[in-house]
Amino acid sequence: MAKDIFDVIRDLQGSAAPFAIATVVETRGSVSAKTSSKAVIDSEGRVVAGWVGGGCAESSTCEQALACIRDNKAAMLDIDLDDEILGAGMPCGGSMRVYVEPVLPKPGLWILGHGRVAESLCIIGDLVGLRVIVNDPAVEWEKYPQASRLITDDLDYALLQPEPDDYVVIATQHKGDHESLSRALASRAKYIALIASRKRSRLVLDYLQEQGFSEQDIQRVVTPSGLDLAPGSAEEIALCIISEIVMLRRGGSGRLMRDRLLEGVDTNAKLASIIRD
Repeated sequence: MAKDIFDVIRDLQGSAAPFAIATVVETRGSVSAKTSSKAVIDSEGRVVAGWVGGGCAESSTCEQALACIRDNKAAMLDIDLDDEILGAGMPCGGSMRVYVEPVLPKPGLWILGHGRVAESLCIIGDLVGLRVIVNDPAVEWEKYPQASRLITDDLDYALLQPEPDDYVVIATQHKGDHESLSRALASRAKYIALIASRKRSRLVLDYLQEQGFSEQDIQRVVTPSGLDLAPGSAEEIALCIISEIVMLRRGGSGRLMRDRLLEGVDTNAKLASIIRD
């Protein structure tokens, strides 16, 4: 039985595979596709479901889809189907606009450990659009309902396999933090945070050095981790760490938004303008 286009989208999302959705938003003249026609294009530039037109439009749309997936940016594609030289390859007698939107898998948030900090990391991480994986023998679904995966049988952390765009937070309360850090550093994860006291952090970093990790490797470990929000609870500690992850993910500065807005202008005048508006 042929799958509906939305079934294909659901399957691709479940497999964490990047893809793009192309939607015809405008047509003029002789065009085979209709407004709202859709196609799903995989990371190799192939139409795997749907249709936005024949050879006149498909190649241009697939090429744009690959660029959107690469850059993680949507684009509006204008296709001239009435120009043999500058158009899409043959004169079909019309034109169309296609909106191409990339759909990339959510970055993973790997949480090592259990307890209120880990639970709060799971909640807030899910809220900001991260795919949460919790790895600890003591975790249960009742306390981590937002997680997409729980790992409870991984004593040597062999299943800790983050992708390059994933984030790792080690909150093991000193139990296995050095082993899990060793595994994390063997990966290409972009962010590796250790929640520990200064004394414990120093002991763990010294251990990593003794195990042969280079200074460049050890500098990948963020400890103390999180933005400085002066946290006073487990929930606020988790908020500090997720805030840092969001800042890194979105290219933020960590500054107060008002200070950024007022940069380079007369402070009093700008404040008056903000109040007035």
